[in-house]
Amino acid sequence: MGGDGLTGLFLCGDVMLGRGIDQILPHPLDPALPERYVRDARDYVALAEARSGPVPRTAGPYYPWGEALALIDAARPDARVVNLETAVTRHDRPAPGKAVHYRMDPANLPALTAVRPDVVVLANNHVLDHGRRGLDDTLDALAGAGLRTAGAGRNAEEARRPAAVPLPGGRRLLVHALGLASSGVPRDWAATARRGGVHFAAEPADEAAGRICARLRAGRRPGDLVVVSVHWGPNWGYAPARAEVSFAHALVDAGADIVHGHSSHHPRPLEAYRGRLVLHGCGDLVNDYEGIGGQEHYRDDLRLLHLVTVRDEDGALAEVRLVPLRSRRLRLERAPERDVRWLHDVLGRISRPYGMRISTAPEADLGGPALTARPG
Repeated sequence: MGGDGLTGLFLCGDVMLGRGIDQILPHPLDPALPERYVRDARDYVALAEARSGPVPRTAGPYYPWGEALALIDAARPDARVVNLETAVTRHDRPAPGKAVHYRMDPANLPALTAVRPDVVVLANNHVLDHGRRGLDDTLDALAGAGLRTAGAGRNAEEARRPAAVPLPGGRRLLVHALGLASSGVPRDWAATARRGGVHFAAEPADEAAGRICARLRAGRRPGDLVVVSVHWGPNWGYAPARAEVSFAHALVDAGADIVHGHSSHHPRPLEAYRGRLVLHGCGDLVNDYEGIGGQEHYRDDLRLLHLVTVRDEDGALAEVRLVPLRSRRLRLERAPERDVRWLHDVLGRISRPYGMRISTAPEADLGGPALTARPG
């Protein structure tokens, strides 16, 4: 992806390795759940089996990623950024007042390191699903695995600090991360000077949102590539809120080269703003939702790898390669051509008003049907 004056990044939406996914990994936690309707995490495995067929009861750590790992490796991105929506902890006291809780056994962390992330984003509405003790365990586990994190920490300064990744030519990738209340992040999860938590903003135009813009202006050095990863908006629906579009533009105006949005369970519009990329919602990538009914018209069984290429000279967007996958038997596999056409039509329709054109990519480039997004 990179080279010849270009830098390539792999970006994705939500990676959820708890509940049913944790149950098929080598070291499952107690399957009991504090949910209202589903009380046993193994029921999510059964739902997937009812939809698609047998799921291994003890799968290796690579299993949930399926065909995605080879596709990402073939693209050879210079850096990889994922949003982890799962607490990595054995602490079994769930956070009160939440309907859904995700946690995975720390011994199953190879299911995350399998994708070799350079940055793990934690500014989301599940990282404290098992309280601040669960957050501390998560931070310890990720640090122990040599993973950089952004968006949560043991105090506000740590939560606000960007992750820095070396890039070829002595340059840096800086990844800032922020969680907005619109995605379901509780206000009392906000990190403070004395308490761990999430880098949180109640509204796109509040003090915290303004503060991140100031940090972008102050912290950027010549040659840096800057990503702001934002957990925002509802689970369903294609249209981003007007205030969040304005916030994305403010981030770009302040120095962000890419706004990496996530929270929605399906892809939302891609936008080109001042030559920079705004992903309003990457959609989920890995989860245990297969077989859950109710929003089938959004096709949340379809997932995307976002392979983003930007110009080194100015950080401007060159293109986004979108590799369509589908979840089947709790494993990612290449989406069939008819589903690629469906994604092409939907993404083209919802992204066109935001200055982005979606086209079909040559199959030879990525070994199968894919899409390309470019400004235009």
